[in-house]
Amino acid sequence: MQHYFIEKAKPTDGVVELPADVAKHFVRVLRSEIGEQVELVLSDHHVYLAELVAVEDRQARCKIIKDLDRNVELPVDITLVCGLPKQSKPEIIVQKSTELGVANVIFTSMERSIVNWNGKADKKISRLQEVAKSAAEQSHRNVIPKVSYANDLSMIDLASYNAKVIAYEEAAKQGEESNLSKVFSQMKTGESGLFVIGPEGGVSDSEMDWMTGEGFVSAGLGPRILRTETAPFYVLAAASYYFELSH
Repeated sequence: MQHYFIEKAKPTDGVVELPADVAKHFVRVLRSEIGEQVELVLSDHHVYLAELVAVEDRQARCKIIKDLDRNVELPVDITLVCGLPKQSKPEIIVQKSTELGVANVIFTSMERSIVNWNGKADKKISRLQEVAKSAAEQSHRNVIPKVSYANDLSMIDLASYNAKVIAYEEAAKQGEESNLSKVFSQMKTGESGLFVIGPEGGVSDSEMDWMTGEGFVSAGLGPRILRTETAPFYVLAAASYYFELSH
């Protein structure tokens, strides 16, 4: 069943008018007819079952049938901080991380980043936010992750997170294999964690020293060295297993 976010729409007597882009896709692209059912996510982040009841010109209205009372979000909020990667990797990271349940993705310039977004960040973030929305609809999420950009690590509000972790390849090389699970075991439902993933060149010594001073825990992501676009998925899959499958 099709799933749309219409967070700005306000139901009147149980009937909601679909935004123009949603109406176009649902009615004209998918050729939906009166009586067709759809899932709609409103501003309260609840998923509602609705039915198409009217189509006039380019407008479409749906009647809310019931609240599906379904929440597929991770029990904890995971924010990924990704050192700027090359080429199409940001889109891959946002798309797949959204499907895996990420709450926020922050891209940032790090000392060993090969690319920079000077003068281009706003346009890139706008595009990546659309990628997140599409992936959230495909995976039937309750919320759309927020994608943002920080000029450097110091611009991120670290105080708002209950746990802070840096994925460090040297820790993996040295056989560290328990810190990630320890962090998860200390997090409670509703708490938030910040996980930093370095760019292709890795995390510099000075960045590592700064983050350690800010209370970050260094963690290896298994015994293998992961690509910058793979590490975020490891973190999210591990979180899903720990909080959703093993409890």
